[in-house]
This record gives sequence, structure tokens and C-alpha cells, in this order.
Amino acid sequence: MKGLVLSGGEGTRLRPITHTSAKQLIPVANKPVLFYGLEAIREAGITEVGIIVGDTWQEIQEAAGDGSRWGLKITYIRQEAPLGLAHAVLAAEEFIGDEAFVMYLGDNIIKDGIKDLVNEFRSQRPNSQILLVSVPNPSQFGVAELQDGKVVRLEEKPEKPKSDLALVGVYMFDANIFKAAKAIKPSWRNELEITDAIQWLIDHEYKVVPHLVTGWWKDTGKLEDMLDANRLILDTIEARIEGDVDEGSTIQFRVIIEKGAEIQNSVIRGPAIIGAKTVIRNAYVGPFTSIDANCRVDNVEIQHSIVCEKTVIMDHPSQRTFRIEDSLIGTNVEIKRTTQKPRAHRFLLGDSSKVELL
Repeated sequence: MKGLVLSGGEGTRLRPITHTSAKQLIPVANKPVLFYGLEAIREAGITEVGIIVGDTWQEIQEAAGDGSRWGLKITYIRQEAPLGLAHAVLAAEEFIGDEAFVMYLGDNIIKDGIKDLVNEFRSQRPNSQILLVSVPNPSQFGVAELQDGKVVRLEEKPEKPKSDLALVGVYMFDANIFKAAKAIKPSWRNELEITDAIQWLIDHEYKVVPHLVTGWWKDTGKLEDMLDANRLILDTIEARIEGDVDEGSTIQFRVIIEKGAEIQNSVIRGPAIIGAKTVIRNAYVGPFTSIDANCRVDNVEIQHSIVCEKTVIMDHPSQRTFRIEDSLIGTNVEIKRTTQKPRAHRFLLGDSSKVELL
């Protein structure tokens, strides 16, 4: 089998972060979301992987490289435009050839990986295997309708879902999916929907089997889901302190402090992770917070947040410490309190930014 990872979406729901960065490279527990998928594919015994890329191809390629760090051989495949998942499948036809493959959406994380699922597909050899999970908001996903345990109908983001079973962003196919993708028409979104292609397989009596996911799964396309994924991953970490922690600091519960990090007169309450060469001074870092490498956090309280690399968050020590929660803060950001007069909030914000003030 081969792997196909889709990493070409525009990430509109995570703007302004995705105006300048691929959504698949936003860190969860200080590791790009994309890397979780690549690791899961390698753990399933798959070594040849194609990555579908779009306008952010250069950034994705620089981050993932040739795949050798995971024992993978990566081929990059350009998709001319984000014209749907089935269109991405067709873009990869030459790379896949006649082999079966797993298609993994690059902004998804599955807690238990896909090793058992791939083994199940290999042993049963259906034409397609789809992963399903019960969700409270099925109208936001592709939805599957089952009868007697068999898939009878799929619908993309229906207004009135006929079940609560959403398609997880991992699919397994044999080469018949190319025939299906070529047979369908674009949807009302002017995209070739993978749900329509799978429905074509069902209608033409190809074998499509469902697998219900029992562990957690996250599509990290929205802020809330990104923070939730960060929380779920951090909840699995084991404590590891490789940086410098002074006597005035307290480390509580499970915390990772990477090499070169400095913790001074601060409280770090886990689960949390502090990246390499980051300095935390006179601060409180609360549970479910990941702060990436080369950051500086002074005189601030922060929890349940993601801070990307090379970011500075500083308060003036003479002022009441300000607190940050439930936030995703991008790369090279500066958040500072000024003491100059006139006293005022001053912003330099990009498109689709969001600021909430007390």
C-alpha cells in the first residue's frame, strides 16, 4: 500500500494564522499537525507517501523534507486548485498506479493511529474502507447512512443529516476509486466530492465497508478543535525536564521543558510543554498550554493556549498581570503592555483577526 496525505487546503477557518502559514503546520503540543499523520502512516507499515500540495507547497516541503526522518519516501504532488478531495485523488493517479492506498487528510489527528485499520483493510480487501465517528454536529461533515451494518448512502454536509455518523478524514481505496472519481460531476461547491465518488462505488456494487472509530479523532480546522487536540495530546505526555529551572520556580504535574529553555521565578502547571530556548520569567503557565521554541513570556498568566515559535508576550512588572486563555497565537507575534502616554490599546492586525478585551 501507499499513502496519500492531503495538505493543500486554504484553512479559511483559521485565518489570520493561515494567511501566512499552512494550516497543516500549526503546532499541536509543539509538533505540526501534519507530522502526526505521517507518523501514523509509517506506524502502519507504509513507506511510500505522496503529499498533495497547493499554494503552500514550498512551506510544506521545507517542513517535511524527503520523509527520511520517519523512514518514509515522500513525493510531492501539485493540485492546480482546491477542487475537492476526489480531484486530489485524480491528481495522484500516476503516483498511486494500481496499488491500494490510504488517504489521510493532513489536518486530522486520530488518537490510536491507523495501524489496526490498515491491517483490517489488507486482510479483508474491500474496494474501500471508510472510518466513521458519532458527532453532535453531523451537518458540518460528510455523513454516512448505514443499514444492517452496510453503507447505503453518503452525503456531504447535509442540511438534514440522516445519521450522526461523520466521515473521519482517513479513507482506504483500491484503484477503482479513480474510475469513480472520473465518473462523478462537480457538486454545488464546484468540487469533486469524495463522498460522491464513494457513493458511485456503492451504487455500482463495489464493496465499501465502514469502521466505527472508538477513540478520539480531531479535524483541526477550527480554533476550538485545534485547542481541543492540543489538550488531548498534552494529556498523554510524560514529564521530561531538559531545560534550566531556577529555585524560585515550581513545576507541577506533567510538564515537558525542552533543552535550552529557561524557567525563572515562574509556575508551570501541567500538562504543558515549553519549547527549546524559550524563556519564561515571572509568569504562570497553566494546564493544556504549549509554547513553542524561541519564545519569551514575561509577567503573564497563560493557560489552555497554543503559542507558536519566536513569539514574545510581555507585561510591565509594575502593572496588574494580564491573563491569556483559549488562544492560538501565531509565529513572530509581539504582545506587550506599554507605559507610554497617552494610554491606549494599539493594534497591527491582519485580515480575519480577532481580539477580545476586558
